[in-house]
Amino acid sequence: MTHHRSTLPTAAPTDRPARRVGLVGAGRVGAVLGAALRDAGHEIVGVSGDSEASKARAAALLDGVPLLAPAAVAEAAEVLVLAVPDDALLGLVEVLVAGGSLREGQYVVHTSGRHGLAVLAAAADVGARPVALHPAMTFTGTRVDLDRLRGAVVGVTAGPGERRLAEELVAALGATATHVDEGSRTLYHAGLAHGANHLVTLVAEARETLAAAGVADPSALLGPLLRAALDGALAHGDGALTGPVVRGDAGTVAGHLAELADAAPQALTSYAALARATLARAEADGRVAGPRADALRRLLDRAPVAATR
Repeated sequence: MTHHRSTLPTAAPTDRPARRVGLVGAGRVGAVLGAALRDAGHEIVGVSGDSEASKARAAALLDGVPLLAPAAVAEAAEVLVLAVPDDALLGLVEVLVAGGSLREGQYVVHTSGRHGLAVLAAAADVGARPVALHPAMTFTGTRVDLDRLRGAVVGVTAGPGERRLAEELVAALGATATHVDEGSRTLYHAGLAHGANHLVTLVAEARETLAAAGVADPSALLGPLLRAALDGALAHGDGALTGPVVRGDAGTVAGHLAELADAAPQALTSYAALARATLARAEADGRVAGPRADALRRLLDRAPVAATR
């Protein structure tokens, strides 16, 4: 299968009408995107978030925006942005459709790297207009990310009728859009996760190895070699970890393994090995535990068998 990539032109500033935007999910990604869109002149009509961390991010980045239930956010929005974990996205869409919160002509945009438009099929069935829009960067969940968004690349999957809206949103972020085919979304996300998410684990292990070798300041030694892309890991160690393993998204990891086995088998063994190391670290500090950790471990324990077939 040929995996096509092309760069999309972003809309000119004069072509960007103000939109009524609602955010379901005030995590590191959602809150920052909402702040960027509001800074660009869009109206944020509501935001939802259950955890105390999400509420704090909403208060810091989206002051004055009402904190609402997901259904209320959807009903108020012209453009609904779903910034939730990969494994929660399908269920959220189905709940919003079943409750009558989505409508014909409304744009429904998700920020998942793994998923394309298929996960929004239930929304499309009621006439909503689906868009997949994934910023290819790591997020701290603070205003620092607003500068990083400018010049970032956003992976976009959208039909011809929704392409203009996608371009408008990417332009509002100050970013550049690149097209990702629907059938390539999981492989696209696997490449990003393998290159960026797992690098955090690799840096932490390198620091420990250098310290064991007697290096007084492992970060100072690694910094010039790894450069600015690793600033977060060098400053915060495992605290910089993001991605499907840390979130406990076993479904996403399973999709990555399947796609890599088919299209990029040379990366499968190292992906599984680094994912195991990442899981061990995430369990040690309590970010993944219980059934989610067990499901990931069982999945990764089977990966070497698949890799040697």
